[in-house]
Amino acid sequence: MTVVDVRTEAEWDTGHLEGALHIEWQDILKISSDIQKEEEIFLYCRSGNRSGKATKILVDAGYINAKNAGGIEDASELLDIKIID
Repeated sequence: MTVVDVRTEAEWDTGHLEGALHIEWQDILKISSDIQKEEEIFLYCRSGNRSGKATKILVDAGYINAKNAGGIEDASELLDIKIID
């Protein structure tokens, strides 16, 4: 499972999910080539809007298990991963 924070650098610096990658939503196709298109990928942002856009971009690019985890608090609860500074 891969978790991606698609918020801005300034938002990331205020806290993010432990172990998450940081790729701003508009750059989501820069996701590592080590991540297989079948792998489960959870994306989150502040409210779920940008992560929804990023999820659509990945799905359109063939990532079959990309999922919008919503806002950071929702993603933390859904994935049982704590928010760290």
